[in-house]
Amino acid sequence: MAAVQIDPTRAPVAFGRWALPRLARELRDPDPVTRRRALATLCDLVREPERAYEAVRGGCMEQLKLLLRDEDLTVRRKTTELIHLLTAHSVGRQALLCAGALSPLSELLYESDAPCRLNVHRALNRLTLLPAGVEALLPLVPRLLLLLQEEEENEEEERVLLLSTLGRCVRLDAASALLCRGVSVLTRQLSHSSAAVRREAAEALNAASVSAQGKREVCEGAVLPVLVELLSDGDIDVQANAAAAIMNTAVITAGKRRCLELGVLPLLLALLSEEEEDEGRRKRRKALLVYSLRALSCLAEHPAGRRLLLQQLPLLSRRGGEEEEEPEIRRAAQTAIQVVTWKP
Repeated sequence: MAAVQIDPTRAPVAFGRWALPRLARELRDPDPVTRRRALATLCDLVREPERAYEAVRGGCMEQLKLLLRDEDLTVRRKTTELIHLLTAHSVGRQALLCAGALSPLSELLYESDAPCRLNVHRALNRLTLLPAGVEALLPLVPRLLLLLQEEEENEEEERVLLLSTLGRCVRLDAASALLCRGVSVLTRQLSHSSAAVRREAAEALNAASVSAQGKREVCEGAVLPVLVELLSDGDIDVQANAAAAIMNTAVITAGKRRCLELGVLPLLLALLSEEEEDEGRRKRRKALLVYSLRALSCLAEHPAGRRLLLQQLPLLSRRGGEEEEEPEIRRAAQTAIQVVTWKP
């Protein structure tokens, strides 16, 4: 008879409904080895949604909040991993907020252990899937922006998650980010070698440019030239986010003038002229074309922009009249035509 293999890094699992309560007791054990084993086993168990819900309903988050300040690094790392797994579910995200675990969790943003920090960023990013979670994270925006400046050599995934979390916070309320020079901080990320980083940075800037103050800061700084350059980026989503930020900025008169000075019109028209045969890429380009057309509508309100766009009516008419074109693209093109041909 073969010998039973026992994993010394995992705690034994009790039968049935006693499994999680026993592990929860072991989380309070004074021996760090026992706590580590219990956490490792819980990380395995809660990958099943039923176990995750059972753990949350049993008050597991209250104990995890204490373990986030544990003296043992491995305990802290496994605790953040477990919280990351639990926040995959709405009930876990709500439990994190109700238990007041956000404060000790955010303290680990400066943890020296990279896997621990990554788990924290993953959990915070999942927290932004809840409106209440985004609101709870707003006071952390200055700290997140500071972290973005200080951690120049951090992992790509960590930086992407940080930018994604920031972008969702800024979309809800851009005030704190703008007060902390958020626009200039985000602009530095637009030149990153990673397309994923550029994508999230452009999305965050797009969110910041929705507010009136954000539009002015994008106009006055060195942001627009970089956004214009990103219209030629090799990543479609980066292009779309850049076009969206340009669209928002072109709403105000200063933004229209600056965009025209930077030669945005030919670039936007070139994007509209491109024909894509691949169906998948055509669908991905939908947002890019809609934002480009809306940006053209804003620029057409400026006399210089209208003069140039009057010569491009055939292109706009083609985009607005083709039956196989997406409805959103057709509507955006027809709006652009109405603005270009408007007469007092």
